[in-house]
Amino acid sequence: MSQKGFHVAVVGATGAVGQQMIQTLVKENFPIKQLSLLSSARSAGKKIVINGEKYTIQEAKPESFEGVDIALFSAGGSVSKELGPEAVKRGAVVVDNTSAFRMDTNTPLVVPEVNENDLHQHNGIIANPNCSTIQMVVALEPIRQKFGLKKVIVSTYQAVSGAGAAAVQELNEQAQAILNNEPYEAQVLPVKSDKNHYQIAFNAIPQIDKFEENGFTFEEMKMINETKKIMHLPELQVSATCVRLPVAVGHSESVYFEVEEEGVSAKEIKALLSDAPGVVLQDDPENQLYPMPANCVGSNDVFVGRIRKDLDEDLGFHMWVVSDNLLKGAAWNSVQIAERLISLGLVKEK
Repeated sequence: MSQKGFHVAVVGATGAVGQQMIQTLVKENFPIKQLSLLSSARSAGKKIVINGEKYTIQEAKPESFEGVDIALFSAGGSVSKELGPEAVKRGAVVVDNTSAFRMDTNTPLVVPEVNENDLHQHNGIIANPNCSTIQMVVALEPIRQKFGLKKVIVSTYQAVSGAGAAAVQELNEQAQAILNNEPYEAQVLPVKSDKNHYQIAFNAIPQIDKFEENGFTFEEMKMINETKKIMHLPELQVSATCVRLPVAVGHSESVYFEVEEEGVSAKEIKALLSDAPGVVLQDDPENQLYPMPANCVGSNDVFVGRIRKDLDEDLGFHMWVVSDNLLKGAAWNSVQIAERLISLGLVKEK
């Protein structure tokens, strides 16, 4: 660790996203003076090696945040609700990767490429949006800025890592069992706490999170509400269908959107996205070039392709959007927020 920099805490340090947060902080050369790795009492005492230095995982308690400048949370909503305010009380700025504060009116919900200015309004906590929302708004924002945006209909093809490490293990074990003609039992997906569990290997499950009374799932409502909040477009028409696929890492989305300006061409949208921050355009149908989850793992970017004009609606377009859900969808977006907090002078070295 350097003498200069910040005291950073990672809460949920042993989880899939927590691990990615740590790796991302190292990879991005984040200015860290001291690193505190926090988790539940169950994982406390475990040791992990980062850049040749050994760290002991500590139990996350209110007093763990004494002297912390930036706290990255990814340990579940109940932990964030309990310990987030305690961290703020002790002078830390919290970047929270759960749904605990996302729709709270006093908490900015931030994707740096889209609404970095909202960071100025923070009251100690900044919410990191849902992974599927993040990649979609990164691709839509340049379009909204130039041509306006009035409608979005998205169908997602989401990786099992979005449901945690146990879901990835279940996918691998089921696939192996099915190939070997062995029995297996589904225990994790679609939702661990729900009553029924279904095979994910060689299957598609049209349920992510629990169902609400309106027939949409919690995940679908997250995409709908978060998109409106991030873009400051309460009147935007948004609808989502979220599906879990047997892919380990990398969410894919088929996005239909309608712009406000008439006579826009697919070529103009492609040109716009080829220069957009955080976007990589992969759109060459003649050479079968389009984004795929297998090729996006380990990248911080959002990949966009298959951009085409709707055949019936002049204002309508279709595109295919893919991103690493553990990186841009979670860890990288959180670290990016922390980087912007520093560059905007909203967190200062103590």
